Amino acid sequence: MGKTLVIVESPAKAKTISKFLGRNYTIKSSMGHIRDLPKSQFGIDIENNFEPRYITIRGKGSIVKELKSAAQKSQQVLLAPDPDREGEAIAWHLQKLLGLPSGPIRIEFNEITRNAIQEAVKKPREIDQKRVDAQQARRILDRVVGYRLSPLLWRKVRKGLSAGRVQSVAVRLIVEREQEIEAFQPEEYWSLTGYLISEEGKTFSAKLLKKADKEIAIKNEEEMAAILAELKDATYAVSEVKKRERRKNPAAPFTTSTLQQEAFRKLNFTSRRTMRVAQQLYEGIDLGGNEGSVGLITYIRTDSTRIASVAQEEASNFIKERFGDDYLPKTQRQFKSRKEVQDAHEAIRPTSVWREPITLKSVLTRDQYRLYNLIWERFVASQMQAAIMDTLSVDISAGQYLFRATGSLIKFQGFLRVYQEGNDNAEKEQEKENRLPDLKTGQVLKLEKLDPKQHFTQPPPRYTEATLVKTMEEMGIGRPSTYAPTIETIIQRGYVVREQKQFMPTELGIVVVDLLKKHFKDIIDIEFTAHMERQLDEIETGKLSWREVLAEFYNPFIKVLEKAEQEIGTIDIPDEVSEEKCELCGRNLVVKMGRFGKFLACPGFPECRFTKPVVETIGVSCPNCDGEIVVRRTKKGRKFYGCTNYPDCTFVSWNKPSNKNCPECNTRMVEKPSRQGVRLVCPNKECGYKEEVN
Repeated sequence: MGKTLVIVESPAKAKTISKFLGRNYTIKSSMGHIRDLPKSQFGIDIENNFEPRYITIRGKGSIVKELKSAAQKSQQVLLAPDPDREGEAIAWHLQKLLGLPSGPIRIEFNEITRNAIQEAVKKPREIDQKRVDAQQARRILDRVVGYRLSPLLWRKVRKGLSAGRVQSVAVRLIVEREQEIEAFQPEEYWSLTGYLISEEGKTFSAKLLKKADKEIAIKNEEEMAAILAELKDATYAVSEVKKRERRKNPAAPFTTSTLQQEAFRKLNFTSRRTMRVAQQLYEGIDLGGNEGSVGLITYIRTDSTRIASVAQEEASNFIKERFGDDYLPKTQRQFKSRKEVQDAHEAIRPTSVWREPITLKSVLTRDQYRLYNLIWERFVASQMQAAIMDTLSVDISAGQYLFRATGSLIKFQGFLRVYQEGNDNAEKEQEKENRLPDLKTGQVLKLEKLDPKQHFTQPPPRYTEATLVKTMEEMGIGRPSTYAPTIETIIQRGYVVREQKQFMPTELGIVVVDLLKKHFKDIIDIEFTAHMERQLDEIETGKLSWREVLAEFYNPFIKVLEKAEQEIGTIDIPDEVSEEKCELCGRNLVVKMGRFGKFLACPGFPECRFTKPVVETIGVSCPNCDGEIVVRRTKKGRKFYGCTNYPDCTFVSWNKPSNKNCPECNTRMVEKPSRQGVRLVCPNKECGYKEEVN
């Protein structure tokens, strides 16, 4: 019997799969795509119904030669790239380039485990041309926009710029959020908290809620003073006590989007870092011993929350053994996916729930362990019983006014024993116990004090990676595979910068968005971009022709492009001139925007190429010498803080130092974000002192 050649994309996947198949199989890697549109040319014959001209990617000639030789020596060839549009296109290109016959040559699997691979090779299918067409349509759409619109930006604004269907809309979201923040007018309001003492002498707090049965809004200090005057001699008594039981259900297992969001919240991972580590876990980790190399999680590009019944059954058995029957729901949980999801794959889950993270810690890198632990906990929790909370709401009357105290107690942990979902809202408190004293209707309370506080309404927050990905998904912009590269692109192009984990648009980003909104309304329109994504889905299901979709987009686009070419003049974005002089030629240095933020450069470029970093001070003295603390960046762009007297002084800190020393150990304290804003923390691990910043 002749050998079967199996072709996958990556060497890591090839290494893992080779251990699951016998001697009659040869496993080779294509190293990703082997054919694509040429970089130096447009590569699309518009007159010939958008026929693409594919070429072998530069540097892949030896790989193609090796694959052709292996295919000729094999009795059967099976193509096993990833189970999505991109993987289907790779399989199609391999078929064309290697001259493989049509028929059942494509295999697909959602996880890289022995059973999944051995079952897949028994069930080859034909290449799905509709899925290939959807990928081709996306690739050609992106090429049309990139190769027709980007040169216009080069000529009119600045060299090196680019525009894209998804990236331009992402920048628009960030720009418009910044405009909302700038236009925001804060409004004053006040709150009143009463600290009351029960008959048993226990103090608790209650918030002012109503006056004469109407919700109360305190706008200024005068209104607050009037209320305090009316409450001066008031008697505080319990008017109503409500007890109820509340059930809290677990979150669904991860999709690509929710994994990126939660990894950002809990692990401080960028989307790119999350996907890189997830790919490693999917393709296979060498566990040693009898298991060898095995994929630890299922396929990572998915927008479905569906779970295979065999995985649910395994999770049920695990939960029963580890936690007992009480932690199992009466029926296995099913999570509804959003309407527009493709649902081709399961949610992201561990390939075996019995591979507990702690048992694999020694064979995983730190990043791999943390991400696998997150995926494992989320999946296990999703199959567990709801948490049960005893909640208590106490209304307290004081004349015409009503205060309310609320508390909760976890009666049954349920899934919370394993996992608690993160939250984007820094002010929203996590679920926690808050015990109130035993209070009964009619009980008179003693007032300890009233605590009035002034507040101001806050502008909408800037986007973080988590909230930008969440918004793009909700609006139907892009797909699971596009979120991470989109974010990387808009940073690299200098359209946005990341400050304190938040995205801020640069002047360049604002100019480009304004230009595109004025002249290319559809390209940067959120609904239009979402509509194009839906059309790509309909190509995959066979409802639309990919060539017709391209024609519908291209013809109006070219007319708008020609008109814009005539109407747009050269847009000059003047550089900000600094006080510092060039050390080589004496000119005033100008502020430029690079990949990692601002830097100073000589305006005499290219004759003079002098550059230096922008020294950003924070108004804090060095704790080790008489220097000043400034912002610095690593070669990869990560921000840290160091002394101006480096290298004589080697003080550095990842967290922003303050001017205050710890009252307990005298170590210089640093700022760290908290759910209430910012807190000062002592970096001395043996101390651990912390305090909130008012």
